[in-house]
Amino acid sequence: MISKQILMESTHTAPPEVRGPRVLQFELFSSCIDSGFWSALTRKKLDVYGLDETAKSIHGYYSIGSAAFLPCFMNVDHASFEATPSTDSHTYPLHGKLQNFNTIEKFRDSDKQLITDGEANELWNLIMSGEALVNPSLLSRFTLLSFVDLKKYIYSYWFLFPALVYPDALVHETEPRPIQEAFTGEEISHITNFVAKLPKEQNAFLIAHDADGAMEILLIRDLPLIVKDNRKVTLCVCDPSVRADNPGWTVRNVLAMFAYHVRSSPEYRRVQLVCFRQRFRDGLRDVSHSLVLDLRIVFTPNQTMGQTLIPKAVGWERTEKGKLGSRHVNLSAQMDPKKLAEQAVDLNLKLMRWRLVPELDLPLIQRTKCLILGSGTLGCNVARCLMGWGIFDLTFVDNSVVSFSNPVRQSLFSFSDCLDGGKEKSIAAVEAVQRIFPGVCATAHQMNIPMPGHPISESMRGKVDETITLLEALIEKNDVVFLLMDTRESRWLPTLIGASKRKIVMNAALGFDSYLVMRHGMSAGGAGDETNSKKLGCYFCNDVVAPGNSTRDRTLDQQCTVTRPGIAMIAAALAVELLVTVLQHPKGAEAPADSSARDDYLTNDIESPLGIVPHQIRGFLARHNTVLPATTAFDKCTACSATVLKEYEARGHDFLFDVINSTASFLEDLTGLTKLHADSEKAEVWDLSDDESFAGSE
Repeated sequence: MISKQILMESTHTAPPEVRGPRVLQFELFSSCIDSGFWSALTRKKLDVYGLDETAKSIHGYYSIGSAAFLPCFMNVDHASFEATPSTDSHTYPLHGKLQNFNTIEKFRDSDKQLITDGEANELWNLIMSGEALVNPSLLSRFTLLSFVDLKKYIYSYWFLFPALVYPDALVHETEPRPIQEAFTGEEISHITNFVAKLPKEQNAFLIAHDADGAMEILLIRDLPLIVKDNRKVTLCVCDPSVRADNPGWTVRNVLAMFAYHVRSSPEYRRVQLVCFRQRFRDGLRDVSHSLVLDLRIVFTPNQTMGQTLIPKAVGWERTEKGKLGSRHVNLSAQMDPKKLAEQAVDLNLKLMRWRLVPELDLPLIQRTKCLILGSGTLGCNVARCLMGWGIFDLTFVDNSVVSFSNPVRQSLFSFSDCLDGGKEKSIAAVEAVQRIFPGVCATAHQMNIPMPGHPISESMRGKVDETITLLEALIEKNDVVFLLMDTRESRWLPTLIGASKRKIVMNAALGFDSYLVMRHGMSAGGAGDETNSKKLGCYFCNDVVAPGNSTRDRTLDQQCTVTRPGIAMIAAALAVELLVTVLQHPKGAEAPADSSARDDYLTNDIESPLGIVPHQIRGFLARHNTVLPATTAFDKCTACSATVLKEYEARGHDFLFDVINSTASFLEDLTGLTKLHADSEKAEVWDLSDDESFAGSE
């Protein structure tokens, strides 16, 4: 009986001076991993697998046309994760399993013997059931254990190419010889043409020889019939090796299957094996390096009597130093820094979906386009927070330059932006976000937004008309409009246009130690809908006067936004978080308001996966208090009421110039606020009259 020691896999052939009978050895696969495979695995880990460590089906391939100096490669690439393996004329599929671990410790401590035994069991069942006779490629398998360090782009992995230790041994009867010494040219041509027509799952086939010398090429599933007819047989396997005396690793399991099915037929203990290989030279197929081996199959007594124990399996890949162990690849230095940044910036977001918020719709967030009106303290912080959520399509609008007082409070600017008179804020903001992340899509526009109470001369009308047209185009292009300007009246025109175009409008305003963050309401019936009483109000809905010039006759401390330094960061963060929560709500911008005025607002079912969706968030830092009021739209609002929207949509810019160049009474007369004031005054007069008559009667 042959010693068990010789059954271990080896990538080395016997020394050339050794001749005569010797044990057949096989060339173990060497893994060849395309960098695209690691990129695909990274995406799968982040977007699909998450914390799931169960084995996933993947596939690889091997070639039977490698150059003479190359090892026996198995290949995986970005296509390994697709449902159907892709092969060409000289490649064959490998069926694989991927088990990706969440920690390096689990990867290192995984039970390799248990994994090997499981693969042995599956291979043995495929052979015993006859399934592998029908599809011999099922015996070409691999298991890949891996751990992905998503921060450092270091990949740890270990391949198992399972092969059964069965039969007891395979012994050379003669020296290996090239195919042309065993077959005629016509027979070789016949074999080559047969292989070219074979489906890729048929990586092994048979040649049955008749007594008169005729041969018949058959699928390997015909082996039981050949044995039954007692015909001489040659086993042929598509071989990935290029060695002159050793077949490749896939041949081993095919030989095990052949031996199992002939174990009770002594006349088949000697078998001729063709290791079929092919190359293409000058457009012609060359198979002259294919090998023919004459082998003797050696069984143990238990094996010939019908072995019931599952054979052992071997096949763990060794390191470059020839030791059993895992391998590691560091791709961080090889990757384009911009590509690395693109993959890394949303790492935190994708990790949210693993466990904390699996229903989070990241693509919806990331394709959102935002228009930031005002690139000051609020605008800078809003932009940074938007980028943190993976929103990189940003448009900055401002009308001023960076001054020396700005950089300490406005997080996108630095001292160098203040030099030479100061850089335009919108341009400086774009340059800053591009330095932070080169993949951002940011544009800048310097403009003065026309405002009620700030009349325009006739000579400036053409330029202002162009500004309004540009503002309308910017609002139309974007999904969300942030109102982050210094004055109340500068928010009127974007509020009106945003309501008309049904855009999400987010508003943030600051006091010394207080702040307001709110989303403007959007009616289900569209702009100008007078029937929707549930529509939430806009920034101007709580006012009973039209916007006017709020900077006239103001001292410096009244003109500047004087606030506690932390207020802007709090308000900016809340504005972005409120936006993202709205985007995740099933009703989007039409989501009803959760209000702290109701006792059950914290106990009701939450529809958005990120929490409640308030209409307004009002904070008071002096008492560290926050309230969540909600108000419905005011039918006499000077910015979003149906009356104003219809007038704007009917008259366009002419209406806007009338508002800008007129006094506040123009909008108040149009919306009915003037009448409301008059009615209120009458009510006060009557109340006063009643009070006097009551006093006089005493």
